[in-house]
Order: sequence, then C-alpha cells, then structure tokens
Amino acid sequence: MRDLVGTTVSADDVKEYLRDFNSNEAYKVAANASNSVGIDKAAVDYKALRRNDTNFSIELKQGSITNQESSGRCWLFAATNVFRYEFMKKNKVEDFELSQAYLHFWDKLEKANFYLNTVIELADEPVEGRLFNWINRDPLGDGGQWDMIVNLVNKYGVCPKYAYPDSANARDTWKYTQLMTKRLREDAVVLRKAVKDGLSRKELLKTRREMLKEIYRILVIALGEPPVSFDLVVHDKDEKLIEERDITPREFFRKYIGIKIEDYVSLINAPSHDKPFNAMYTVKHLGNVVEGEPVRYLNLPIDEVKKAVIAQLKDGHPVWFGSDCGQGSEDKSGTFDEATAAIAEMCGIKHWFTKGDKLTYGESAMNHAMVFEGVDLKNGKPLKWKIENSWGKKAGRDGYYVASDQWFDDYVFQAVVDKNYLSRETRKLLEQPLVELEPWDPMGTLAD
Repeated sequence: MRDLVGTTVSADDVKEYLRDFNSNEAYKVAANASNSVGIDKAAVDYKALRRNDTNFSIELKQGSITNQESSGRCWLFAATNVFRYEFMKKNKVEDFELSQAYLHFWDKLEKANFYLNTVIELADEPVEGRLFNWINRDPLGDGGQWDMIVNLVNKYGVCPKYAYPDSANARDTWKYTQLMTKRLREDAVVLRKAVKDGLSRKELLKTRREMLKEIYRILVIALGEPPVSFDLVVHDKDEKLIEERDITPREFFRKYIGIKIEDYVSLINAPSHDKPFNAMYTVKHLGNVVEGEPVRYLNLPIDEVKKAVIAQLKDGHPVWFGSDCGQGSEDKSGTFDEATAAIAEMCGIKHWFTKGDKLTYGESAMNHAMVFEGVDLKNGKPLKWKIENSWGKKAGRDGYYVASDQWFDDYVFQAVVDKNYLSRETRKLLEQPLVELEPWDPMGTLAD
C-alpha cells in the first residue's frame, strides 16, 4: 500500500465530491439548516425527544440541584449527592448539601503528596519517556475516581456545605491549581536531582514535607482552612431539631450518613479486546491517598451492570456512575441519546464503531460523573434513565437529564453499587487478583 502514500486530493476528486453532494436533496436541506442554526440544533430529532419524557416507574426524590460551576469536581459532587440523599432519608431532612470543597481541599493535598512520592519512585525514569511524561502531565487535575473518594472519606470524613462553603477558587479552580502544578514540577526537578545525588530516605522525606507545607499554604489561601469539627444544627421535616456540637467530619459520616462505603464496588463495562469480562483491574500510578486502597474495577457485560444499578434503585438508593457526557448530548432538552442529537445521520454518516473500538481508538472514555436517580421499566426492561447532574438548574430539565437505554449501553463505563446487590457468583469475582493496566489506559480517565 506504500504506493498510495503522498496521493493528493486532485481537482477531479473535488468535482466528483461536489457532484455527489448536489445529487442528494437531503444534503442541501441539511446544509441550509446547519448553516442557519448550527449543526447540533439542526440535527435534533423531535421523536426522540418525545420518547425521553420524564415519567419513571422507579424515581428517587433528591434535594436541590447542585452546581460545580467552572471546576472539574463532578466526581465529588456526584459522591456528595449520593451521601446527602442517605443523610436526608435517614434523618428525615427535606434538603441538605454536603461540602464538595472540603473533599476537594484534601484531594489536592493528597494528590500533591502522591505525585511527589511517585517522582521519587520513578527518579530513574527518563523525563522524556512516556511513563514520566504521563505522570507529569496533570498531577493536580480536579478529576477523580470512586475509590479515590473512598480514600478521602475514610481519612477525612465529610461535612455540611455551611461548615465549609465554596470559595471563589473552589468555583473556578484553574488559576490556583496552575500555580500549585508549576510549583510541584519545580519540586520534581529538585527531588530527581536529590535522588541522583544519593540523599538518604530521611533527607528526601524532610524535603518532601517542606514542599507539601507550601502546597498546604496555597490551598488555605485559595480555599480557606478546613474545619476540624463543626456544629450540626438542622431541623427535620417535622421541625424536630437534630443537634450535635463539635462533631468531626469522620464522626458525622459514620453516625449521620452511615453507609458502609467499603462495601461499594466499581463495576465497569469495557468491552475492548484487552480486557476480558469477569476480571478485576487496577491502573498503575493512579490514586490520591498514598496509604489508601488502589483503584479497583470489576469488568462486566453491560446487562450485568444494569441489573445491579436497577436493584440498588429499587431498594431506594441512588447510584454514582461515570460516562462520556459529550456523546449524544442535547443540553436544551436535557437528553442523552444519540438519536436525539442525530448529527451523523443528518450528514449521511452511519457509525459502526463498537464500544470497545471507541475506547481503543480514543473516541470515547469516561469523562463525567453523575447520579442515577430513577429508571423507567417496561416488562422488567429499562427504557430510559433519570440522571441528577451537577451543572445547576439552568442545565437540562431543571438540572436533571434523561438518558435513553441505548445511551447507557454505549456511553456508561462505570457504575458504583453496594456489593450486596450483586449475585453470590459475581461477588466471588471481587476476590481475584488485580490485573494492572497502564497509566494511559482509557479506564484510567478521571471524571471531571
């Protein structure tokens, strides 16, 4: 096939392309509509919109919609939305919000420590090599994974939003994160040289500690000092006072939210050639809390993932999940459905990529975390799904979205459920040793 290399687009080719276009009236209509209102608006299918209505056979009622604003904290918003639902249900409270900024603070500090430790570990790796380049690419990004949430909650707990509200920098994280990232890369130069010069472990740890002191200082300046304890003062639906003074964030999670977070497991659907189903996976050098648990995934067929999600929703508990929210999204109507945003069809294209192909070729990956709050079942089969997002009330349908079941098949990559909603045979799969994936594997993508 080398004789094709360098073949040009000729004038005759262009004439043929033009003849082909003008021979189809539908293409001309599509061009007129697209040029007038934009390709996405021109491609909206009203019949698909009608199918994705807001009636659900199973539907949970949540508190006020939340807004991550100009930050990549979706994974923390989705997690705290799951946690607050349990708080509200357990304590009969009508509305409540947990502090995403509190977990965000500790995540940044722990990620900085994780990065510095990794720099020491990989000090012999060439700076221009793929591994170090990947580690150094975005050490303090806002995004994260479910098991990173578990590590943060186990170590630091959670607190109400009133005890640690969003600062301006929590709502727009880019500037201060950029400052810390630049400082950490300077620190990496120092640490790599220190290892090369033969500094002792004790000296390296002392140097790292001083570096983290600077990061902590920036975090407090940007976000404020996180509370060691706070006063819980809230009224339930019957105006009964729930009060506890000087409670710590860890005590609050254990006593007032009360879920066994260690029982929650990440199910993924990654039907690519290199990831057999029914196996456990992790991703090298992915994490935040150094002493925490690694990221763990159980890869299952999509119907098995759905079965567990439906079981948890039926039992009255929302589900944290990760997806590709950029695919098939029609924001005005609050719909996730490629039939709704039928741009390819309007352009005369029919995609044949499988979900595995999309992962392998970089066409799709998990990039956003949200919460399943409901599902519409017909004869036991899901038709559509209710989704709580974290983009404020102006996005979607007062902050909520509806996803077709086909969109779930194509673009939901991860769902977190209590392991008790899995069959006994599936729970046994969780005991397998972890298969390590490379850091750049698409399943290492962080939701933001």
